[in-house]
Amino acid sequence: MVKEIFISIYLFAFRILFNFFKLFPLKQKTVGVSTFGDNIYYTTEALSNLSDEEIIILKDGSCRYPFDDTNATIIPFSLKNPFAFIKSVYHLATATTILVDTYYGFLAVTHFKQGVTCIQLWHAGGAIKQFGLMDPTNKYRTAKANERFANVYRSFDYTVVGSEMMAETFKESFGLSDNRILRTGIPRSDVLYDRSMKDRIYHNMLVKHPNIKNKQIILYAPTFRNNQLSNYQLKLEIDKLYRELSDDYVLFIKPHPAVTYEISEVYKDFVYDVSEFYDTNHLLLITDLLITDYSSIPFEYALLEKPMIFFAYDMDEFSFTSGLIDDYEHKMPGPVIASTEAIILAIKENKFNYKQIKDFAKQWNEYSNGTSSLNLAKYLTDTEEKERAIV
Repeated sequence: MVKEIFISIYLFAFRILFNFFKLFPLKQKTVGVSTFGDNIYYTTEALSNLSDEEIIILKDGSCRYPFDDTNATIIPFSLKNPFAFIKSVYHLATATTILVDTYYGFLAVTHFKQGVTCIQLWHAGGAIKQFGLMDPTNKYRTAKANERFANVYRSFDYTVVGSEMMAETFKESFGLSDNRILRTGIPRSDVLYDRSMKDRIYHNMLVKHPNIKNKQIILYAPTFRNNQLSNYQLKLEIDKLYRELSDDYVLFIKPHPAVTYEISEVYKDFVYDVSEFYDTNHLLLITDLLITDYSSIPFEYALLEKPMIFFAYDMDEFSFTSGLIDDYEHKMPGPVIASTEAIILAIKENKFNYKQIKDFAKQWNEYSNGTSSLNLAKYLTDTEEKERAIV
């Protein structure tokens, strides 16, 4: 109840401020509202190569993406910085293009002017968990909250996808019609086609952690559990993994960005905390084997055609509380298992179906072919239409 009151006050104030700034004229500029950062970074970089229009990136308080080498103006989008927050609302009210990369409640009360396009660059290339209108927790929310969610989804003029599979998911989860789907591919997936980036990332990692040389890299990247955001419980038995695999492997651990956690120093030459990596796809480039659970990471990792394991030790509970796709354990492109012993066995016996991984990648990445950022930037600037007009 208290949370809903706070949200209502916040949205009321936001609407007043936004409607005031709507009195100002629109400007040809793109504003990206960023929590995850990667898709907005790659999109705006491609956009800056095609257009000299102004680009503003509003960094949500939880956004870790640095945007160090971008041509955009970076503004903190947080009530902790009132002046910057007011400036952010001004840019939202006067931009011709709005890019967002997750759910933002303020969209429920921002009725953009005619001529403004709002595009959702969702932070996942595929869906294992149910979300949006399909989220099973909606039934526990108030009618007012659910109506707010629906208003946010209605504010998207377009949503970007990498596949028809994800297009169908968004139609259900956001209530979108087919003509509101942009089939340009997922911008951040472009880096997975960049061999030079892979070599650079590995070299930098080797300088920082020389003991990983000549070792295979296992990345453990689980999703978050709502009841463990501040008290994350690592279910992998590190001691067993160390005894069985440390001669040939090292283990990188990167929990979900929303999670706080601590990793023991006992196995410091085997276990490495890589939470500082703001771009997960950079890590995927140097990963030899992925261990995850219900995260969306496998959809893009599959492009590298490398093995993965799904450590679903709480599948029944997670399915009940958060919702999973139907037949999850048979749709994942790797063994779905519930114990550390089974993980070790799968690795030692190479229990991976590489054709299944390749088919999975093709199914979920049909439009993500290494030029997704450029494809979207061309759409935003009408570049292809202009080129055809010249011809």
